[in-house]
Amino acid sequence: MTIARIEPFILHVPVTGSSISDSTHTLSHWGVVGCRIHTRDGRVGTGFTGTHADLSGDRLIARCIGTSVAELLVGEDERDVTRLWQKVARHPPLQWIGRAGIAHLALGAVDVALWDLKAKAADLPLWRLLGGATSERLTAYNTDIGWLSLSDEELLAGARRAVEEEGFRGIKVKVGSADIGRDIDRLAALRRALGDRVTIATDANGRWDLATCLRFTRRAAGLDLLWFEEPLWYDDVEGHVRLAAEGGIPVALGEQLYTAEAFSDFIRRGAMHYVQPDVARLAGITEYIRVAEAAHAARLPVVAHAGDMGQVHAHLSFWHPATSSFEYIPWIAACFAEPVTVRDGDLVRPELPGAGTSILPEAFDRHAKTLD
Repeated sequence: MTIARIEPFILHVPVTGSSISDSTHTLSHWGVVGCRIHTRDGRVGTGFTGTHADLSGDRLIARCIGTSVAELLVGEDERDVTRLWQKVARHPPLQWIGRAGIAHLALGAVDVALWDLKAKAADLPLWRLLGGATSERLTAYNTDIGWLSLSDEELLAGARRAVEEEGFRGIKVKVGSADIGRDIDRLAALRRALGDRVTIATDANGRWDLATCLRFTRRAAGLDLLWFEEPLWYDDVEGHVRLAAEGGIPVALGEQLYTAEAFSDFIRRGAMHYVQPDVARLAGITEYIRVAEAAHAARLPVVAHAGDMGQVHAHLSFWHPATSSFEYIPWIAACFAEPVTVRDGDLVRPELPGAGTSILPEAFDRHAKTLD
């Protein structure tokens, strides 16, 4: 029961269409940056983080995994996941260069791979290893039809297709335009087209200031929005406190919070209504569990952010009792032995042993990038 070697990798997988945009980013590919951990008895666990497919940054993460993290873990017993997480997370040189940055993302990828190994050794899907599923069905919402770069016609057509043909009962729409009126008009058109039974969430990706957010919430008051995600700059606790108290639309965030301590501060201050942890931003499954438990203790719903495109989060979402729904973005699904699947608007529970991270050989053939 010993780690023999750690093999970093980088995949760049195309997004839907030629590119997508939100209020702050334009992407053509999603980065899957991580590692395969090989044990001396021939078993393999896979873990990864999610990036905007910037090759220079992705190589920094991969090099950190292959050098600094590997030096700490090769020769260790891979079953000791909590102890190994602590060994890497509290290693002084790594703290110094990236307590919530590159080293942190590297640790997250490695931690997911260790949990994948642990679940495979038990011959169990991760959700069962952690204690069993709390439900057999989990409602999914579609984010991939709501990009800000879509025309009004494309947005409406995609939303209708998701609801009428694919069975989704919830969608998420990007906002954050320079002209708030454009966002309000798009949301109003969606509400008219979809009716009152479909939930509509919004996401500004941290684009606006507090004054603009309050203007938006006032103008959107009659649209019955499920939540307002990442409305402000990510670290602005006080601004989120005020918006949560005054805006009238529930606040959701977590995509850009990198530590359990950061989540605790927002939760303690009443700055969020929906908690959105992400194994690709946090230091893996180990820290995700801490955040989800803190949210549950505060009686707040958990909705994982899809930075890993749902592979690990499918397991964690079925397992954790605070989870209220699941974000669906299918960009990288075809890369996996057991891809995230939504049927009639519900997430299908994964059943293969592991954390859902086993990548098909052909995905490496198609999408792998060199590490140097």
